[in-house]
Formats: sequence, C-alpha cells, structure tokens
Amino acid sequence: MLMTKQRRPAIRTLRGWAIHVLQEAGAICECEEHGWAKDRADPHARHRAVELARQDPPDGISADQAVAEINDVLDSIGDTCPECPDEGL
Repeated sequence: MLMTKQRRPAIRTLRGWAIHVLQEAGAICECEEHGWAKDRADPHARHRAVELARQDPPDGISADQAVAEINDVLDSIGDTCPECPDEGL
C-alpha cells in the first residue's frame, strides 16, 4: 500500500508562505465579510508563527530570512478591516 505524507499547499511567493504560516499559527485572521487579513494581536500566536518559520523555512530560504518575512507581513497588516465601517470607532 502506497502511503504519502500530506503535502503543504503550493505557495508561489515568500509573502504568500508567510501569510499561510501566520494563519496556521492563529496570528492573523480574515475579515469574514471582505476578506482582508487582520492581525489578532495575540503574542503567543506570533511566537508560534516565528518558531514555525525558524524550524521549517521554505526551500532555499534561511531561517533568518523566513522570520524577517513573518515580521514584515505582520508589520503590514492592521488589526481592523479597512472596509468595515464600525471597526475602530
């Protein structure tokens, strides 16, 4: 019987990979109505995402580069959806 490991989804960019890792760790979520990524501001989830990046970076990318991309993506995502009028008021 042929058994295979479950493969990760194909990620085409380093940014896409970082977003996927952040979602898996629970550090970001998606606005259910508009689809924008939102930072959950959960320090434990951020730490999990950094550890995942450090332990299992994409092929050809160093652990430091992977962690840097995680931090860059987190810095570019706000904690509110720009299209939701009631958030942040």
